[in-house]
Amino acid sequence: MASQISTLDSRRRVRRTFGQLAEVAAMPNLIDVQRSSYDTFLQMDIAAHQRDDHGLEETFKSIFPIEDFAGRAKLEFVSYDLETPKYDVEECQQRGLTFASSLKVTLRLEVWEEDEVTGARSIRDIKEQDVYMGDMPLMTSNGTFIVNGTERVIVSQMHRSPGVFFDHDRGKTHASGKLLFAARVIPYRGSWLDFEFDAKDILNVRIDRKRKLPVTTFLMALPNADSLAYQATCAESGEDVDPGRIVGMARDEILQEFYKTVTYKRAKEGWSYEFNADALKGNMLARDLIDAKTNKVVATAGTKMTPRLLRKLADAGIARIFAPDEDLVGRFLADDFVNMQTGEVLAEAGDEISEDILNSMVEAGEAEISVLFVDNVNFGPHLRNTLAADRNNSREEALVDIYRVMRPGEPP
Repeated sequence: MASQISTLDSRRRVRRTFGQLAEVAAMPNLIDVQRSSYDTFLQMDIAAHQRDDHGLEETFKSIFPIEDFAGRAKLEFVSYDLETPKYDVEECQQRGLTFASSLKVTLRLEVWEEDEVTGARSIRDIKEQDVYMGDMPLMTSNGTFIVNGTERVIVSQMHRSPGVFFDHDRGKTHASGKLLFAARVIPYRGSWLDFEFDAKDILNVRIDRKRKLPVTTFLMALPNADSLAYQATCAESGEDVDPGRIVGMARDEILQEFYKTVTYKRAKEGWSYEFNADALKGNMLARDLIDAKTNKVVATAGTKMTPRLLRKLADAGIARIFAPDEDLVGRFLADDFVNMQTGEVLAEAGDEISEDILNSMVEAGEAEISVLFVDNVNFGPHLRNTLAADRNNSREEALVDIYRVMRPGEPP
């Protein structure tokens, strides 16, 4: 015989069980788990000075205090208050409203001033004010939310773990089936960064899935090594950082950061460069490999440079390799080519060396030419090509370009 189990309202609903075994433990109130968890998150009925450091309280404390760039103003979190909702659950359902409570946060603004002579800091002004942050949805007794008059429940979703993730399009974008690789940087808190190649092998970046930008624009907006050292020095000494001294990465600094360089030295006939076994490993020679000291062919064109052959050449004392003028044409400059007499920049770092540029450098008496190491096997010209397509030349221009992407329609 079926036994009757009364529910929360036995007059309307009766639950019957046809099980043969006796009930050992009562069914837990699963809805109460949701309600108590959300109440613990809000701590709505607890005084501000008695709240534990978790939930909404912990979230505010992890964000505040916020200081300005110069360190002369600081915004601190004091407390928050959840007001009594204006309408109850039934009225929200009837009016098509959201059952929520106004969230007001008490913030304290501290403004400091610094004596120009002694450098001593003193508080100039302190002000506290309640700031309306928005409406916080409240949970009903049934463990649901009322959104625009409709009862809804929370469904748990997958959360992407912080880290760096690599992927490609599996050849679906390009007609030839070429793989376009991409990387996504997911921080614990902050904007997502997506790095992706396009069909022209230009490396772009997206910030929070906005419109793509050349990755070199993003790099120009970052402080260079000298600026980072200056910021670290100011942090140790307690001095204020001068924003005017923060400089972004220059075009030549970007190339030097991601590319190795090969230095060609002028010889009697042609040029010579240092023998590097690691750079030649696994490559197929396009022309004869000639010892710059003896002018003898040590490896013919079409030879695959195996580790055994490279070790044999190193044991033979090969130090420098001969290179004709044609070997420099088509390579990319690692430094700016400047006319020392007039100060005119004849070619910038990253420019492709043409016959005219090479002749100008020879006529100017250049004894050494530094080029980017690009073998199209281990090191490709992708970043150099991206830099050539980038119209920005300074940190200020890069920041303005990023601002226009992040906040379109607003003047920078």
